[in-house]
Formats: sequence, structure tokens, C-alpha cells
Amino acid sequence: MTRDGADTFSAGKLASNDDTPTIIDGTRRQPLEALPKELVEALRSGEFHHALRQAIAYRGLSLARLRAHLGLRGVQIGQSTLSYWQRGLRQPEVPKALPAVRALESVLQLPADALVVLIGPRTARARGHQMAASFHDIRSGDMGSIVDQLLAELGAYPSSNRYNADLEMLSVHDTITFDAAHRQVGLQTRLVCRARRHGPDRYVTVYNGDPGCNIADVELITAEGCRVGRIRRNAGAETMATELLFDRKLAEGEIHVFCFEVRDDSGTASPGYFRMLRDQCSSYLVQLKFALGALPARCTRQFRTRDDAVPVESEELPLDMGGVTSGFFSDAGPGLAGIEVEWR
Repeated sequence: MTRDGADTFSAGKLASNDDTPTIIDGTRRQPLEALPKELVEALRSGEFHHALRQAIAYRGLSLARLRAHLGLRGVQIGQSTLSYWQRGLRQPEVPKALPAVRALESVLQLPADALVVLIGPRTARARGHQMAASFHDIRSGDMGSIVDQLLAELGAYPSSNRYNADLEMLSVHDTITFDAAHRQVGLQTRLVCRARRHGPDRYVTVYNGDPGCNIADVELITAEGCRVGRIRRNAGAETMATELLFDRKLAEGEIHVFCFEVRDDSGTASPGYFRMLRDQCSSYLVQLKFALGALPARCTRQFRTRDDAVPVESEELPLDMGGVTSGFFSDAGPGLAGIEVEWR
């Protein structure tokens, strides 16, 4: 999940009792005619995310194992990025991501340029077309365009060029609860903000579920300092934008504290939790609580300037006796801060 400004991201599906793999022989690529019909059609359809998802499923690789194979080829990429790519929530950036896409073709034993031809100008044009459609109709495209559609429905964007722009985030505390099936089932958030000018009376938060999420069943419950306003959902992208109302306008410089909880047990095994910080945040604390009978193999605190970038900070975290791990970030942002999880 991700959240912004503070908005949050859930990173996508992760499996993983995988050992470090040996390199798959990239010279043993299969010709197009030898691939399953569904995969061939996907490679010819022009939809990068659909073709990538089909190819990963055909090879039977988890995202953890796929990432390990890419690492052996010198390509460092986050599991969350791979998840976003195969779900259509992000597109590889050209030309920066071309080495990673070519490495994917090698690992997945696809014909040369089979995936490369699906990114770049052609997909950029397709993405622009989708942005003109109703948000109910979006089935692919980058996360930014999907969120923009939902925010436009709330009247929150682009009127001020950036939503929540009148609020300075001083402190954010996220607590994420996982069940015995490795799913994120609860997210509790407490925010401390300061009004940059007179007038802000609401905060817009964006929730992105893990793969398999049924966004229609996701609940957002408020506690102190706010109440639920309008909600917009995009089932195809497992995304929900919610307006949190303060019931009064804040004065310039005024400090406001508010809390809310997201309940969602509809997704699959989660690879962790990252929050998108659009501006610098003085204090960000993220804590993951695991079921004692289903503890992860590894938790890694990470900060990335972009979701497809190599972490600029990476630190393995301990688990305490209660199955809780904590990651703290001081003066972090803009970028993505959170904890990546690998399961046994």
C-alpha cells in the first residue's frame, strides 16, 4: 500500500522461500511460435503490463525469485516496482529502464525486444488516451494518471497544483497489521500537520491495495480530528481516494492531529509497506505487526527517491518478541520510505 504526502503504497505480491537462484540461461530464448497462445497475444497486444504478467506466470517465478535473477545480471530493482509494472500501475521509463526490461526478456526467455517494443512512445500515447476517459474505465496506465482521475472526482486536483499542499507534515506514524496468511489486514495512521496558510479544512488520502484486493470492500474508519467525506474507488487499479474532513478551517501555523484506520483483508501475501512522501517529513515512523506463527524471514528498512530507483538507504531490521519491527526516518522525503518484507 502507499499513501501520499502522506499517501501510502502497498507494494504488491511477494512470495518467498526462494533460495538465491542460478542464472537462467538467457541464450535459450524461445521463439514466439513456441510460447503459449495467451502469452503470444499479450506480446502482440501492446499492453506491457499484461504481457509481463503472462510471461512471469508462464515461467512460474515469484517476484522474489525474478528479482534475484535480475540482480545476478547486475539489475537492481525493487519487488514493488516489478509488482507495479505487472499490474499496470507504473510504466518503465524510457530510456532509463531499458536495461531492466532487456534483462526481464532474458530471464523470462522471451525473444529479443519482445517487451521493449511495448514501452516508449506507443504506450505513452495509449496512456494519454486513457487519461481522457472516466476513471471507472481505466484498466491500465501509470499510477499517477489513475490517482489524478480519482482526485479530480473529489475536486482536489489540480486546483492547487498538488493536493494537501496547504498542510505541512510534521510527524506520521503508520502501524500495519499482518495476519497468518501474510496479508496486510489493518493500517492505522496518526498524522501531525501544520497549516501553511489560513484555510485548509481537509486532507485527501490515497490507498492502494495489494494484488487481489477487492477495493469495494475496503473500509476507512476515522478516529480523532477528522471524519470521512467523499470516497472514490477504482476497482481496476485497486485504488481508493478518500477525503478526510476537519470540520473547521485551520489558521495559518495551526497544528492539527488526526487519525484513521484502513481495514482490508482481501489481498494476497504482501511484500511490505511504503509511504510516498511528497515533501520532507520531519518524523516518519512505520511499524509492522506480524502474527507470531507467521513471522517473515527478513525485514528491510528502505528509502528510495522513486519507486523504480535503487534504495539510497537500506538497513535490515530486527523483530521484537511480540512480532513487531519498526523503521524510523528523520527529515525524509521527497520519496518512498518504508519496510520491505521477505517471507519464509
